[in-house]
Amino acid sequence: MSPMTQQAPTPSTGSTPDGRPAAGLPVIDLSLAAGDADDRTRLHDDLRAAATEVGFFQLTGHGITAEETAALTDATRAFFALPEADRLAVSNLNSPHFRGYTRTGDERTGGSQDWRDQLDIGAELPPHVPAPGEPPYWWLEGPNQWPEALPGLRTAALNWIDRLSAVAERLLHELLASIGAPADFYDYAFAGHPHLRLKLVRYPGTAPDGAGQGVGAHKDYGFITLLLQDSVGGLQVERDDGSFLEVPPMEGAFVVNLGELLEVATDGYLKATNHRVVSPVGARERFSVPFFYNPRLDAHIEPLDFPLAHHAPGATQDPGNPLFADFGRNELKGYLRAHPEVTRRHHADLLESGSR
Repeated sequence: MSPMTQQAPTPSTGSTPDGRPAAGLPVIDLSLAAGDADDRTRLHDDLRAAATEVGFFQLTGHGITAEETAALTDATRAFFALPEADRLAVSNLNSPHFRGYTRTGDERTGGSQDWRDQLDIGAELPPHVPAPGEPPYWWLEGPNQWPEALPGLRTAALNWIDRLSAVAERLLHELLASIGAPADFYDYAFAGHPHLRLKLVRYPGTAPDGAGQGVGAHKDYGFITLLLQDSVGGLQVERDDGSFLEVPPMEGAFVVNLGELLEVATDGYLKATNHRVVSPVGARERFSVPFFYNPRLDAHIEPLDFPLAHHAPGATQDPGNPLFADFGRNELKGYLRAHPEVTRRHHADLLESGSR
């Protein structure tokens, strides 16, 4: 069995791989959605509390099997075990669509270097080179790069995107229902070609200068993120007082967090939360696979009308990170900042024109 492979847990125990309680985050059992009225009430009460108070939770009962997980995690480890030349052959520096391999230290969060390397994958689509007058965010739609030495990676990764997209859609419907909104309110935003993304990530240990930033504190731009992490740990979630809560790995569960678009759409009632990864100590490696459930690039996110909207505290305002109702503008802004080398090589004109 792959070290990242997860078995289905007993949801009520909330245990980590070594049997300790999964402290800190709520545990949501999505299988309750198929239960009776009492089960659904419990699910919606738990979801509403987690989404409004924390913005993060552990998700069980999702239906993803250990065999499916093993196929992806084995392929992930096999990719990072390839010779560097094979990984660099699919470098994201080759891609104006920001797809492919990023070397350790080449991505930045909050202006600082992230000590990890990764493979960016998305829905497999033809390149969309923006025509005159089209928004530049269409550069984000295009083909992936796949290593020739690892043909099984494409199958495993694209299957994972399909499977987790279905889980995330079900979860979004239940989340909206939990706050009294129509469950299908945002189906229009995902119709056609939603901007589904996947990252295969390795944290190779502490940086040579001793810095512990695996990835810096940030919020995700879209709707919902489902994270598969191994047993090493290092993920931390920011509390209201500015301190950080450790998220111990929980066998068989995905760590779920809400993105900024949901916070904006609900005027802050649903919460997007800062999170970061602290590098493993020494040369110990950590592997994780975040999946981002995002709408179409051209989706304009309408404000959500729901019974408790008058309790909304207002969305977070950050002058350094303005948010737009058009998802593609948010996504492109993030990529231009996070991948400066790709930006300089393929999109210097966007920086000059202020498309940040």
